[in-house]
Amino acid sequence: MTVAALGALLTGCGSSTDTTRSEAAAPPPAAPSFPRQARPGLPAPPTLAPGPGGLTPVFKAGRATGAQAAKTVALTFDADMTAGQGPRAAGGERFDNPALISSLRRLRVPSTVFMTGRWAEEYPQQARSIGRDPLFEIANHSYSHYAFATPCYGLPTVSRQRMRADVERAFAAFRTAGARHIVPYFRFPGGCYDDRALRALGPAKVTAVQWDVVSGDAFARDADAVAEQVLAGVRPGSLVVMHCTRSAAPVTDAAVRRIVPELRERGYRFVKVSDLMKQSAQRQGRQR
Repeated sequence: MTVAALGALLTGCGSSTDTTRSEAAAPPPAAPSFPRQARPGLPAPPTLAPGPGGLTPVFKAGRATGAQAAKTVALTFDADMTAGQGPRAAGGERFDNPALISSLRRLRVPSTVFMTGRWAEEYPQQARSIGRDPLFEIANHSYSHYAFATPCYGLPTVSRQRMRADVERAFAAFRTAGARHIVPYFRFPGGCYDDRALRALGPAKVTAVQWDVVSGDAFARDADAVAEQVLAGVRPGSLVVMHCTRSAAPVTDAAVRRIVPELRERGYRFVKVSDLMKQSAQRQGRQR
């Protein structure tokens, strides 16, 4: 897969046709960092220790090896909507995917939804429903879905001075929608980051989350091709990136309905990112 194609797959949920090329409008005063009160009575989600100089830590799916490796896999779904796509939503374009969420519930698949704050504002009832269902956890995908490093496949950019505020604005949008199962994880739009971005987000106390399996669902029209790409790439401990945006990833629901039973037949168990992170920490502890 070429770099350009990979960029389209990961960031194409509306970025190329955005007419707004500047950063998002100035956000309101920054909310506190990750809202731990959003999970009352629950243990704090696992996180990674900050890097040198307080850099935001990055969790990269560590595939387990050996005969005793736990066959777990985390399906993650990016609920993308950029700050400039309000007119398109008002015109009838759908950035949500209720059928996908219904399938995940019916199949009982624990999942992590990396949601933009703009998506939560556009679909507050869905954000609340997802964020109050113990099957799911909501992680942060920025407010604006603008790039935190350049180049990043043509995405508009957010300035370094506004990076933390952009992330915290998303957390505030989740709280306003009434979500509860919010975790301190962040996915960079397009997966693009550098030390400058990691340093800017250090005070937000989030753990950045990458992936090792690209589903190829963005703009895809063949659900079987998406399913086959995922099935071919998954290994014990894998983290799969998919999308929860109906207009830009229309076959994700159908692909998931094939992926889930086939992986279960292979002995895989589905977990959230928080579970995968906990398992990774336990595995590393045993190896010391």
